[in-house]
Amino acid sequence: MNIYLELFLVFLKIGAVSFGGGYGMIALIQQEVTSRGWLDADSLWNYIAIAESTPGPIAVNIATFVGSNQAGFPGSLIATTGIVLPAFCIILIIATVFKSFAKNKYVKAAFEGITPVIWGLVISTGLLLVVKCLYANYNNFDVKGEFNRHALIIFAIVGATMAVYRLIKKKSMPPIATILVSAAAGMVYFI
Repeated sequence: MNIYLELFLVFLKIGAVSFGGGYGMIALIQQEVTSRGWLDADSLWNYIAIAESTPGPIAVNIATFVGSNQAGFPGSLIATTGIVLPAFCIILIIATVFKSFAKNKYVKAAFEGITPVIWGLVISTGLLLVVKCLYANYNNFDVKGEFNRHALIIFAIVGATMAVYRLIKKKSMPPIATILVSAAAGMVYFI
């Protein structure tokens, strides 16, 4: 199959069957991308880290990065189009019939059923990110994983900075400031 068509269809499928935003899509993206050999698990986690740090929706950023990795700039456009097209069409339809759609008992029931699954996907993704960050060889059960104390030190520095900020400013640290503090702590610690 043509790589452009394959990228489009894979990300179209991900965009069509995923609910709950980008974090809810990560498990499906991982399954689809690694099973096709487009990226290994470590490279995908690196893309996820970059996608979290860059502006825009995480799933769109990951699709763009994977598309670019597989087929350059045209691949990034095609993968991005594939992942956003279902949501665009659904939102367009919902916007036209929102009042009657939102009151439908079947729609309410479907959303009630979907909500816990989305929470589970987001929590499992968060736990995987923490485990991946703190343990080397987390996905190879033949090798004893080594605890990454460097990551724990960075967590502690960023956590302490966020706590001090909250005490002084009486509000949460803005996400961009958290990212910048994390980057600075990593540069100071590892250089």
